[in-house]
Amino acid sequence: MKPHAVAPQIAEQRISGKLSVQVQDALDPEQRKGGGGSFDLLGNARAGQFELSTPLGGLVARASWNDSEVLLVTPQGSRAFPDLDSLSREMLGETIPVAALFGWLQGRAWDGAPSTPLKDGFDQLGWRIDLSRFGDGILNATRSYAPVVTLRARIEAP
Repeated sequence: MKPHAVAPQIAEQRISGKLSVQVQDALDPEQRKGGGGSFDLLGNARAGQFELSTPLGGLVARASWNDSEVLLVTPQGSRAFPDLDSLSREMLGETIPVAALFGWLQGRAWDGAPSTPLKDGFDQLGWRIDLSRFGDGILNATRSYAPVVTLRARIEAP
């Protein structure tokens, strides 16, 4: 896969680590689906790139976005989306607030939506962000409405 044209314009922020997403089955709460791998998040909520790789380093997908387009590139080809929510819903089966991840992965609420402070984190966009282990580079985020989605990140390079 070759880099998308959005990438050279991105220089604001880079966060790398491991990421897993689990979605609870609506019919059987004991069943979960999902996956994970290494991630590299670059840019900001307006223009950025998110790469997901297998544990052995093979690129699974690269999402790039800017004011005019949202593009997903996989080994099977490229596909455009109207927005980041649509892209995450297609990739994961549920919407993940990708724009908010830029704040969350820095241990703070995203400035694009209201949040409620909690003892060990905050609530934002229907998600509870647990920062109790953030000092160790670990973030846990759980969507509070069904189906429950759990996102776990281990940040390796801020």
